[in-house]
Amino acid sequence: MQATKKTHVRYLILFMLFLVTTINYADRATIAIAGSSLQKDLGIDAVTLGYIFSAFGWAYVAGQIPGGWLLDRFGSKNVYAFSIFTWSLFTLLQGFVGGLPVAWAVVTLFTLRFLVGFAEAPSFPGNARIVAAWFPTQERGTASAIFNSAQYFATALFAPIMGWIVFSFGWEHVFVVMGALGIIFSMVWLRTIYNPKQHPRISQAELEHIEQNGGLVDMDQKRSNDGPKWGYIKQLLTSRMLLGVYLGQYCINAITYFFLTWFPVYLVQERGMTILKAGFIASLPAICGFIGGVLGGVISDWLLRRGNSLTFSRKLPIVCGLLLSTTMVFCNYVDAEWMVVGFMTLAFFGKGIGALGWAVVADTSPKQIAGLSGGLFNTFGNIASITTPIVIGYIISATGSFKWALVYVGANALVAVFSYLVIVGPIKRIELRDDAPKPQAEPAANGELASSRH
Repeated sequence: MQATKKTHVRYLILFMLFLVTTINYADRATIAIAGSSLQKDLGIDAVTLGYIFSAFGWAYVAGQIPGGWLLDRFGSKNVYAFSIFTWSLFTLLQGFVGGLPVAWAVVTLFTLRFLVGFAEAPSFPGNARIVAAWFPTQERGTASAIFNSAQYFATALFAPIMGWIVFSFGWEHVFVVMGALGIIFSMVWLRTIYNPKQHPRISQAELEHIEQNGGLVDMDQKRSNDGPKWGYIKQLLTSRMLLGVYLGQYCINAITYFFLTWFPVYLVQERGMTILKAGFIASLPAICGFIGGVLGGVISDWLLRRGNSLTFSRKLPIVCGLLLSTTMVFCNYVDAEWMVVGFMTLAFFGKGIGALGWAVVADTSPKQIAGLSGGLFNTFGNIASITTPIVIGYIISATGSFKWALVYVGANALVAVFSYLVIVGPIKRIELRDDAPKPQAEPAANGELASSRH
């Protein structure tokens, strides 16, 4: 640790979170970019493709609480590194299913997508833990928004590249390229990420600045117990505030997973674009989503520094952004490509501004179980990764178009607004109760014990 020179190592940590989340979401989006060509090559219908899209979500949801527990038990660095390596390996293997018979190819692809989802489960709880450890409270909204905005940057950067790969070489090559990139990055992660008190480049001044302003710098210190107490989950699930946050995140993720799964297919099948053009067009809303994602965090922290309450500073961007995201429904009433792209871009920009759920998690999670709390939040939120692709697949199959699918996605934004305005209430950190039995008190004289119960 450097004693005199002032450092800003936390920004390097944030940059690494941004990069790993970019790779994370690019790997999730591979199936969307390849989806139209894959559907044609394998001869599968919209419902089957919807189930393949959803495979990631089933395992991702199932892995959230175990993944959060592992993070709390073994720390963020090593658990996250193993997560990156394994999800990248399973992504790479998807590039070899094309040579199998159709039935086996569908089953194998579903299985590998399932394994990718399970391996990625610790990623966002890990992000939230690292931000809570490395950033003061008044920087946390911006930091969380930056790593979360990587999901849009991933689409903006990789959708054109992956569209070109599919167009030029075939859909299988997308998985091989992205899987190899992730495996390389897992090695970089191990050489870059440390806990605040253990980072070789951090100065005492920066460490004190983080610690004195709300950073949980000792989150990954060795403890004598065997990890977080599972009984704490009941306390989280009985918090009205957190239940409202969970519902809001489910609805926000419904919008996310429309863009990650069906949006490129919408452009190809509903709007008649080539897969190459769809790849480039899909990047435009993503660019604005990235801008909105960063802006939402900056606005929230600016409101906080201006003396507004944490509740107001987090809720205002969330509510305004999600209301703006409902504009995607207007695509049902226009024919011009530029207007479709315009409304989708506006909707993605609004969704980016409103996607502050992870900042709220960093603000509210108990120190003892930050990973478990983030995992529980992500469990509820990512149920949408299962339901959204399947519901949209059935809507398209039943109606023959995407019109009601867009209405469904827009309605989710309105439910999220309701949840934050009506259910959540004040945003504050949860203080855990120790529910272990306490020694029986001695009977008090003169009715003192009885009176103390009132």
